[in-house]
Amino acid sequence: MDVITIESKAFKELEAKINAIAGYVLNKQEEENINEDEIWVDSYEVCTFLKISDKTLQRLRVAGTIAYSNIRGRYFYKIGEIKRMLEERLIKSNSECLNDLVTNHKLYVKERRNLRKNK
Repeated sequence: MDVITIESKAFKELEAKINAIAGYVLNKQEEENINEDEIWVDSYEVCTFLKISDKTLQRLRVAGTIAYSNIRGRYFYKIGEIKRMLEERLIKSNSECLNDLVTNHKLYVKERRNLRKNK
């Protein structure tokens, strides 16, 4: 068995490079595996990016028109369900707003992951 010794500075640089590669690979895997229609977004995101009121979203929930999940008093919706609502013209918005919703949600998730890693 051979024993190889390196300076601690060189080891830390090597470790940083390995972590960067691992992070890149994991991010690529997550991007490829995520089905956009299965992403869950909360009421705030839906109302903000689709430019609809809380009351409109509440009326859709109460009428049973939109599927949702209630977790600790917060409502969540699948992107696929939001798309269906747009296609059926139950929500007056456009696909550009939906794309903004998806893009900003992904950025928000990525930012939260980075905060957790830094703790």
